[in-house]
Amino acid sequence: MATTGVFNGTNLILKVIDDGGTLATQGHTTSATLTLSNDMPEATTKDSSGFQEVIAGVISGEISFEGLVAYDDAQGVDEISTSLLGRSKVDWSLSTGVSGDTIYSGEGFISSVEVSAEMESPVSYSGTITCTGTITQGTEV
Repeated sequence: MATTGVFNGTNLILKVIDDGGTLATQGHTTSATLTLSNDMPEATTKDSSGFQEVIAGVISGEISFEGLVAYDDAQGVDEISTSLLGRSKVDWSLSTGVSGDTIYSGEGFISSVEVSAEMESPVSYSGTITCTGTITQGTEV
């Protein structure tokens, strides 16, 4: 049964794996953001009565995420870094895992990874996936 009402962000899970593998939860994430954009090419003409007109253009997407480093994670900063260094395409999904809830999925490339270690604080990481191809919005089964 689908989640009702406003839900806790902890329940939204990012899963990533090298292209063709089985999706695995990105370990110890503290946040994940999906940004979808629609390029708006200008279509203004002399017939536009002085008002700008646009058409829907190329749709793009990007996922940014942050987490805590744990080298024993099945899918963590090591795997993400390996995908970036190998220029490997990854599969990704963002969902609650609850039947009936929305799931976003697609493919992309890891475009950045950062590891940060402040004194007396947990080591953290952040990264970005730049989507390539179709981004699917569906329903969890």
